[in-house]
Amino acid sequence: MTSSAGRTLHLNAFLMSTGHHEASWRLPESDPFANTDVAHYQRLAQIAERGHLDSIFFADSPVLWNDIGRRPSGAIEPTVLLTAIAAATSRIGLIATASTTFNDPYNLARRFASVDLVSGGRAGWNVVTTAGPDAARNFGLDDQPAHHTRYERAAEFLDVAQKLWDSWDDDAATGDKASGRWGDNDRVRAIDHVGTHFRVRGPLNLPRSPQGHPLIVQAGSSEDGKAFASRYAEAVFTAHQTLEDARTFYADLKARTGALGRDPEGVKILPGIVPVIGATEAEALRLEAELDELIRPEYAVAQLARTLRLRPQDLPLDRELPADLPAEDEIEGAKSRYTLIVELARRERLTVRQLIGRLGGGRGHRTFAGTPEQVADALDEWFVGGAADGFNIMPAVLPSGLEAFVDRVVPILVRRGLFRAEYTGSTLREHYGLPRPANRYAYDEQAQGVTA
Repeated sequence: MTSSAGRTLHLNAFLMSTGHHEASWRLPESDPFANTDVAHYQRLAQIAERGHLDSIFFADSPVLWNDIGRRPSGAIEPTVLLTAIAAATSRIGLIATASTTFNDPYNLARRFASVDLVSGGRAGWNVVTTAGPDAARNFGLDDQPAHHTRYERAAEFLDVAQKLWDSWDDDAATGDKASGRWGDNDRVRAIDHVGTHFRVRGPLNLPRSPQGHPLIVQAGSSEDGKAFASRYAEAVFTAHQTLEDARTFYADLKARTGALGRDPEGVKILPGIVPVIGATEAEALRLEAELDELIRPEYAVAQLARTLRLRPQDLPLDRELPADLPAEDEIEGAKSRYTLIVELARRERLTVRQLIGRLGGGRGHRTFAGTPEQVADALDEWFVGGAADGFNIMPAVLPSGLEAFVDRVVPILVRRGLFRAEYTGSTLREHYGLPRPANRYAYDEQAQGVTA
């Protein structure tokens, strides 16, 4: 297959310690303490930049994710990490996750504007609402807020952040030595936001950043998540197991975006894929099997039980999932991921042992083992087939999996005309083919001037 209508892929590298496979840390090549090694992440970013990828991405949560016996646990706060990576790179986009449930708009708007300034316009924010009672208890709450309430708060949170990013005009800071006036006070304004969840006066204590607004990314596929993405997101990270499901999601989200008056091309949809790459298909399958054999079932079953709201003893390894699982509307956590896991198990009639093997690599994202040509074919099929604008590349093992993708798969995509041979822009928005947002207040003032 080849690209049509001049479209080219957008590729993001989702980086996670020693790799996305939960047993990757046990391989002889892996450093089990890489999760807190800044130099490790700087090297990974440099590899991704060598392949001219659009961006790298870090997930995050304000809670300890795992039983620390299971895999490397503990993560450097990602916006702090991105500033260190910015100093070691020059073009790759830098995306970090931050929660709207357990932050305040002013501090987070300042933090992402700071990353954008430090990096010269390469920052992106993956907006999440954070599921799970454990995180809530770290902030004085007994349980997480309801799913709909979290998304309602997220919408107002993002609205406030964008107002703060626009609270300075682009030309507010003049540095006029002759007049002795550094900036123009008339071009900086309070936002005076009063809403359901927040009261924020403003302005931000930083000039408008190089991109105007950091790129907005969203990663939820529930109904609330899709509604939020269609209104605000510029890139969407999503998980699908089948081409049909990915096409359905893609068409639905593009239609929702258009119905709100936005250009559907202004939101880039990137399904996740966990590639395991070998010189031959047999070698790739052997590498995948080696990783799966290193999974400790007791840890994996405990995690699956928490996701399904069951007890570990309710999940015998060599039986299929119980018939009487909760419906999605009973789940207040990650609704879409819950449904994906259950549907995968039902559709393929997987035993619990088989299911934890499938989830061990990508936690519900598509896994694919094959040669570089086969991996390129898999991406090509979904891209040309109306299921994706690009992909969230999730190497099973790091750094070797990222090196294999950059050095062996990317050149195939370039030869097919599916991906860039060189960077053509310097900001993350330019990589994604997205415009720099106009300042809403400057626009309002111009409109009022015309009316007058």
